[in-house]
Amino acid sequence: MTHVTRILFSLNLIGYVTSNSIIKVGALFPKVSKHRSDPEVAFQYAVYRVNHDKSLLPDTNLQHHIQYIGHDSFQAVQKVCNLIEGGVQAVFTPTDSLLATHINSICDDLDIPDIGIGRSAQEFSVNVHPSQQYINQAFLDVIRYLNWTRFGILYEKDHGILILNQFSRSTEAEVHIRQVSSGSYLSVLNEFKNNEIHNILIDTNSAGISILLKNILQQQMNEYKFHYFFTSFDLENFDLEDFKYNFVNITSFRLVDMGDVAVKEILKDIESYDRRILNENVSTYKSLKTVSIETEAALMFDSVYVFAIGLQSIYPLLQLSNLTCDEEMPWNGGLSLINYINAVEWKGLTGPIQFKEGQRIQFKLDLIKLKQHSIVKVGEWTPQDHLNITEPSLFFDAGSMNVTLVVITILETPYVMMRYGKNYTGNERFYGFCVDILETISHEVGFDYILDLVPDRKYGAKDPETGQWNGMVAQLMKYKADLAVGSMTITYARESVIDFTKPFMNLGISILFKVPMTEPTRLFSFMNPLAIEIWIYVLAAYLFVSLTIYLLAKLSPMEWRSIHPCDVDHLTISNQFTISDSFWFTIGTLMQQGSDIYPRATSTRIISSIWGFFSLIIVASYTANLAAFLTVERMINPIENAEDLASQTEISYGTLDSGSTMTFFRDSMIETYKKMWRIMDNKKPMAFTSTYEDGIRRVNQGNYAFLMESTMLDYIVQRDCNLTQIGGLLDTKGYGIATPKGSPWRDKISLAILELQEKGDIQMLYDKWWKNTDETCKRISSNKQSKANALGLDSIGGVFVVLITGILVAFIVSFFEFMINFRRQAKLMRITHCNCKNHNQISYPPAKDSQTRTDLAYLPPPRSLWVEMLEELRFAFWCTNKRQRPELNSCCTQCQN
Repeated sequence: MTHVTRILFSLNLIGYVTSNSIIKVGALFPKVSKHRSDPEVAFQYAVYRVNHDKSLLPDTNLQHHIQYIGHDSFQAVQKVCNLIEGGVQAVFTPTDSLLATHINSICDDLDIPDIGIGRSAQEFSVNVHPSQQYINQAFLDVIRYLNWTRFGILYEKDHGILILNQFSRSTEAEVHIRQVSSGSYLSVLNEFKNNEIHNILIDTNSAGISILLKNILQQQMNEYKFHYFFTSFDLENFDLEDFKYNFVNITSFRLVDMGDVAVKEILKDIESYDRRILNENVSTYKSLKTVSIETEAALMFDSVYVFAIGLQSIYPLLQLSNLTCDEEMPWNGGLSLINYINAVEWKGLTGPIQFKEGQRIQFKLDLIKLKQHSIVKVGEWTPQDHLNITEPSLFFDAGSMNVTLVVITILETPYVMMRYGKNYTGNERFYGFCVDILETISHEVGFDYILDLVPDRKYGAKDPETGQWNGMVAQLMKYKADLAVGSMTITYARESVIDFTKPFMNLGISILFKVPMTEPTRLFSFMNPLAIEIWIYVLAAYLFVSLTIYLLAKLSPMEWRSIHPCDVDHLTISNQFTISDSFWFTIGTLMQQGSDIYPRATSTRIISSIWGFFSLIIVASYTANLAAFLTVERMINPIENAEDLASQTEISYGTLDSGSTMTFFRDSMIETYKKMWRIMDNKKPMAFTSTYEDGIRRVNQGNYAFLMESTMLDYIVQRDCNLTQIGGLLDTKGYGIATPKGSPWRDKISLAILELQEKGDIQMLYDKWWKNTDETCKRISSNKQSKANALGLDSIGGVFVVLITGILVAFIVSFFEFMINFRRQAKLMRITHCNCKNHNQISYPPAKDSQTRTDLAYLPPPRSLWVEMLEELRFAFWCTNKRQRPELNSCCTQCQN
C-alpha cells in the first residue's frame, strides 16, 4: 500500500471524505469452482467503469471486496461481518432469498445500504430486481391474453419468482400447481400429459430449466399444442434447437433489451474488459457471454451504478465510521445514503429504474416467443401501460406450420354428408357446406386436417344430474380433437368449457310443420264474408223492420188515402203498406233496387231511413269482404306460433336430443318455453329424436311439430313442399367452429371467417347448398298467393243454385196462386147465377184491407185445373207480345146448355 493510500485509509477511519477518497463496497457471490460467475464479472466491470467515469464520482473511487459463500447461513453472516469490519459502506447481496434475509437483518441493524438483485425483496433493502407484485401482474396479463382457462404450474421451493397464493387467487382458470425438483420433472410432466394439460407455467432456476427441456423432449411434449411460459428472464441463453422446428409454443419475458444500442455498447466494452482479465490469469477466469447477458449480471451492473448515483448526491457530506457486528452501533450516515439511493432514477442495462420504499417500480419487460429459427419480441409490459402485444400475428402464427389437426364432425344435411363407396377414403368421404368452409379456412390459415365423426353422434350437452358432457364438446374438453366443425351452436354453457370462433352463420329456433290442407271450396262460399250469426241477425232484422213498418203504417193516418175521393156517398180509404208490401219494401231497400211504394208518414220515413243506412253498411261490408274470401286460397292452420303449440294437446312436438335446441327449452326462463319443456320432458324419449331425418319423417307423418334451427329448416322446406315454417324465430344465435380452451387456432380461424364473410365467399357457399335449383321444389311464393285468382264454378256456383232455387220457388208460388184463384172462381160460380147476357162484368165481394177489385170479362173456368193451366201456358207462349188477354166464351156456352 502506498503512502498516499495509507493516509487516505487513516482519514477514512477518523473523519470526513476528502479528495481522492476510497469508498469500499462489498459483494457476496456463490462459490464456483475455478471460474467466476457472470454476476461477479459484471460487478467488477461496473466498479471499474464507475471509477473511470469522472463525471459521476470525480474525486472518489470505489473499491470492491468480494466474499464467496455457500448455502450455510452462519458462514454467510460471518462473511458479512468481515466485510463490515473491513470498512465497506454498502453490501450487494446474492439472489438466494434465505441468505439474503440473514444478510439484510445485519445491514438493517447497522444502517448499511443493502442493495439486492434477488427476486424476493427484503423490508429495509433497495432491490434492483422488479417488484414481485408487478411481476405477478405481468404474468397474469399474458395468461389472460392467451385465454388460458386450464393450466399447470411447476415451481421450485424458495426460488419461484411468483407469489403463488396471490397468483392463484387472481385468476379464474383451473390451475394445477406442482412443486418439483430436478428428479421429479419427468413424473409431473407425464401427469400433465395424461390429464391433457397443454399450458404450463414453469418457475424454476436456470439449472432446472435445462433438465426440464430435456424431459419435455423425452415425453414428446414438444408439439404445437403445448405452450410453455417460463418465468425466467434468460430464455435466450438456453439451447432451444430441438423446439424450433416442432412449432412448440415457448414464451417468456426478458428484462434486458438486446436490441438497444446502449446495451450493445456496454456488452462490447465488457467483452474487452473480460479479455484483459483473461490474459492476466487464464486458469482462474472465464469469458463473460456478451452476445446475451444474464439477467442477474445485468442487475448487478445496474445496482453498482444505482449506488454510485446515490453516493454522488450526498458526496462529500458522507461521514464514515468504523462498524462492527459485535457492538451493533448503527452508521449515522447510512440512512441518508439509503434515502438518496431510493431517489435514484436512471436507465441501465435492465431498462428504466425508479424506486419506491426500496422496491423497483419502473421497468420494462419484453415479451418474447420462440419462432422458427429465432426468438422474437411479440410485445412488452410496463407497470403503467401493462401488456401491449405488438405482434399478435406472431403469437398465433400458423401460416408456415406443416401440422395436421384432428377435426371431428357430425353428419347433418347439408352441413356434413358422407359418400358411401369403396373409392372414397379419408377426407374424401365427406362433403357439404361445413366441409367446404373447413377446406377454405385450412388454406387461409395453413394446416392440414383429418376429418372424422364423433363417436356418439351428438353435438354435446351437459347432463344435469352427473354434470358430464357428451358429444363433440366432451371430445374437445378431453383434447382428443383440435377442432369441431358442423352445425354446432354457440351457447353459454358450451362456451364455458370450450372455445368458439366467430360465428360463420346466424340463425334461430323455429317450428317445422306439415303444410296445412287447403280449405275445400264450398258451394255456398259467397256466404263466407259474413258469419252465420250475422246472416241470422240480418234475417231477424228484416222481419222485425218489415213488421214494424206494417204496424206503424196502420197506426199513422198519413198512410191512409181515399180510393175515390169524388164519390162522397161511398168513401173508401186504403193503405199501401199491406203485410206483403211491407216485406217487399224492406227487401227492395236491402237489395238497393227501390220500390214503387214510398212512405208518407214521418215515422215510416224515419224507420225507412235507418233501414236504408243499415242496408248500406251491411252491403258494403259484404262486398268488401267478398273478394278476399272468393279469390284468395285459405289454409286450415291449427297453429300459428309457439304459444299456440304450447296451449294445445292434440299436436305433439319435440327437438333433437342433446342439442342446443333442447338445452334452450330446458334452461329457458320464459313461461311458454318452460311449459313446452315440461310437456316434452314428460313424453321423453318420444318427444326427442336422435337425428334431424327422424324428426322430419315424423313431421311428414302428420300431427307433429319439430323444433329445429332455422337454417336447417330453410334447407328442408325448399326441398319438400309438404313442409313449412310456422311463426318466426324463438331466439337468435350462431354456428361456430369449436376448439379446446386456450387453443391457438381460435383467433386465427376467426380472422379467416371474418375475411370470408367480407368477401362474400360464405354467402356463395350458402347459395350453393341451399338454393340449388335442381333440388328445390316448385313452391308458389307468398306474393303470388296474395294476388286474386280467377273464380271458378266451385267458388260462386252457389249463386246459380240460389237463382235456380228462386226460380223454382217462384214457379211453385205461381202454381199455388193459380190454383187458389181457380178454386175461388169455381166456388163463386156455384154461388152466383150465370147471366149470359150480362157476363162481361161480375162483381165480387170486397177484398180484405178494405180494398175492392173487379175482374172484367173473366168467368169461372169451365174446365179442370190442369186443362185451364195448360191453356194459360199456351196463351203465354203464343201471345207473348200481347198485353191484353182474350175474352173467354166458355161460360156462355155452358150457361146456354
